[in-house]
Order: sequence, then structure tokens, then C-alpha cells
Amino acid sequence: MRIVFMGTPDFAAASLRKLLDEHFEIAGVFTQPDKPKGRGMELAFSPVKELALQAGLPVFQPDKMRDGRALSILQELKPDILVVVAYGRILPDELLELPRYGAVNVHGSLLPKYRGAAPIQWAVLNGDKTTGVTTMYLAHDMDAGDIIYTAETSIGEFETSGQLFDRLMVMGAELLVKTLRDIETGVAPRTPQDHNRASYVKMLDKSLCPIRWEQSPRGVIKQIYGLQPWPIATMELNGSLYKVFEAEYTDTKTAKAPGSLVSADDRGIEIACADGETLRITQLQAPGKKRMAAADFLRGHPLKVE
Repeated sequence: MRIVFMGTPDFAAASLRKLLDEHFEIAGVFTQPDKPKGRGMELAFSPVKELALQAGLPVFQPDKMRDGRALSILQELKPDILVVVAYGRILPDELLELPRYGAVNVHGSLLPKYRGAAPIQWAVLNGDKTTGVTTMYLAHDMDAGDIIYTAETSIGEFETSGQLFDRLMVMGAELLVKTLRDIETGVAPRTPQDHNRASYVKMLDKSLCPIRWEQSPRGVIKQIYGLQPWPIATMELNGSLYKVFEAEYTDTKTAKAPGSLVSADDRGIEIACADGETLRITQLQAPGKKRMAAADFLRGHPLKVE
């Protein structure tokens, strides 16, 4: 089965690596155009391009998908199937219909929940207990194609989005191998999604960073861990903005308003949340400084509790 692989970031590179390790035939690789990166703004290859070049695979980086160039390339490559993993481009129907097996995708949620961008981060931010990966056939509408397989996993209470991303990246690659083998042998299932149960999520941005203390402690915990590795939750202390990386639950009850300082000692910085509950910040980063334990920070920056 000849495969054309389409993907860009690390999440996609893990799937491409797995296909190479399992000796699938990769006819070519599509990835996003090189982008400026770093202080020097030099053009950088995507993780998928780096891996493809190392493997000696032909790489294609069309700026557009609807001007006929991508279609022409695919017609020359003659793939049996397209594998699309976090490519970052919407494929027109003429591309999806070209291969005899169509196009399959690996998505970082249990569809139809969390269609769209950043499904892994939103599963953490929303306090979900479980999530997973889905393989599906691509269709005209975003993330709306028929489901092939799903794999589920629990989300750790203090697991960051980055940690969950790394786990789902591996799960997705493994599920993709099973999916392709079963498609080739004709035993892969095809289950239409229940579109009435679909939910959509958007990309993260820095407007999500300020901690909303009017939430429950768990809501704040999930905000802190869901925004890692980017864009990172923030809180204000003595007029300065601090990044917050770790926190823990407490048994404390308080009459103070949400966001008020409750205590500051060698255990950390305790802040009031909703319904008289509190949580304790245990790791943070001051402007221009390195991440540090809250207890170490307080030794040099004692806070007055009123």
C-alpha cells in the first residue's frame, strides 16, 4: 500500500516514524512551508520534514492546496491512501477522493468530542477524566469523517497538556498502524459520527493565562496544568506578573474573597478560590528569573498576609 504522508509538528513526526519503523511504503511527504524561527528568524524545517529528509523521502511543501499543484503531485505519486496527521491545511475534496482508500487522519480526542484545534489541551483545561485518540476517514467537513478506531486513556490529576500530548502522540502512532493494516486487509470498521454530540475547540492564546480565582480549586489546577507548555498560567503578586507551574489542593476553608492571599510559608503561597476553598501555589517564575519552588521564592520575597 503506497502512502503519501501529510503532517507538520512533533505529533505528526511520531506517526511518520512509526510507519517507517513498520516498513510501510511512503511514496512522499507533504509538510508546511519552512518558517522563520528564533532570534535570527532563520528558516526552520518542521519536525516532519527533518525526519523525512533523514529517511530519504521526497518532501513537498505547497503554499496552497487548491491551485492544482498539490493535485498534480499526488497524481504523479499515485498513492493508495493519504495519511494526514496535524498537517495544518484543509484538503479539498479532489485530493481526498484521489487515492483508492481515501484519506485517514489521527486526531487527539475521542471524536465527536473536541473537533478542531488544541483538543489535547482543552481536555485538560476542562477537567476531563479521560481522553484518547481517534483514527477516521477525512471528509469535507472538519473532523467529521467516519470513525475507524479509538483508544482511550485516563488523564492524571496533575498531568500537563505537554505530558498528555506526548502520551497521545505515541498512542496515535500505534493506532495508525493498526488502522492501515486493517484497511489494507479489508477488515477496518467504519462508524459514522453522531454529529449531534459534536463539540468544537479553538486554538489557545494568551488571553487564557490570567488565573481565574473565582473557579473551584480544581478549575484553577486544571488551568495551571492545561496551559503547559504554552502559554502558561499567570498570577499577579505585588504588582508583578508571575508564571505559575505547580499547585496543590489544601484542606483550608476561608472567608476571604477569591484571589486573596491566605498564607505564605515554607509550604507555598495559599490563595482563596470559590466557595471558601483554597489552593497552594508550589512553583512559580518571577519576571526575568528561573522557575523555582514557591518556598524558595518566599525566602527572598516574603509576602504579608493581611
